[in-house]
Amino acid sequence: MSLPKIKYCPGTLSEGFDSYSRTALKNVFQGKKVNHILPYDSPASNSETDKLFEDNRKRLSISGVQEKFSVLLDKNKLRLINEGEQGTYILKPIPSAGKKQDQMPANEHLTMQIARQVYGIETAENALIFFKDGTPAYITKRFDVNGDGLKWAQEDFASLAKRTPQTHGEHYKYLGNYLELFKLMRNYLTTYKLDAPRLLKILLFNYLFSNGDAHIKNFSILETPFGDYRLSPAYDLLNSRIHIEDKDFALDDGLLPRNLAQGKIGLQFAKIAEKAEIREKTFQDIMSLMISKSDIVEKMVAASFLNATTKRNYFQLFQGRLKQLTKI
Repeated sequence: MSLPKIKYCPGTLSEGFDSYSRTALKNVFQGKKVNHILPYDSPASNSETDKLFEDNRKRLSISGVQEKFSVLLDKNKLRLINEGEQGTYILKPIPSAGKKQDQMPANEHLTMQIARQVYGIETAENALIFFKDGTPAYITKRFDVNGDGLKWAQEDFASLAKRTPQTHGEHYKYLGNYLELFKLMRNYLTTYKLDAPRLLKILLFNYLFSNGDAHIKNFSILETPFGDYRLSPAYDLLNSRIHIEDKDFALDDGLLPRNLAQGKIGLQFAKIAEKAEIREKTFQDIMSLMISKSDIVEKMVAASFLNATTKRNYFQLFQGRLKQLTKI
């Protein structure tokens, strides 16, 4: 694979850049002039590179199915961490499973950028980056590590719900419904009234953008400098339907307990907002935002690093979900 010709910032997707824009460098890389090309060939491209990444994999404690590597910023260069070092970035290359695997880094990058730029969802800082051989990867800045390399406490919702493979079986992170997340937040967060609408917006976004893998480990609470907790920035947002034939919702029961999950999807979102004690006006404002940005979404998809076929597929899936959400 050869390096692509770049016309849009691989961070913000702004037009007229052949590398990272100043905004992307500031947001993702502390303002340092980082190159959009890593000093490595892609994993498994040769035995020497494969050994480097294999050693690094052992040092990353973050769970998940997709292969991930731990990276830090050394002056203005990104490199794999050595033993005993704290990584500040997570690097996700093309995975080995699913359809259109080569499109997954650009898919996650686009979806995260749309969430932040179009819908105002707080997300982990992120960018697209390339190996020396032109293969793309997704890179995200860790929000649980501060500027001094110290870690903030982070707990995902599986941990809050005390669900593990040992207690609830291998399917543990897909059990239940999304209303349970609001109940957990009530128990753990003094910021519930602020964070409940934020969570609702993420759930609406996941539906609109066909993220059918938003299981409970993909939601977390994060320690603040004041010692309390809040809902963490959103992470792992992507259009999963492009890669796998999954359901509309990752959790087995969907949005709501089965006895409440009645009517069209817009009514179900209204019901979960009511049960979560989100004010009616707040819910209507969020809904108005979510259904009114089609033109901007289309432009961002066009600016993305997806190939032409996947761009069409991505936007068509969005249009289909938008139509379902606005049905009365």
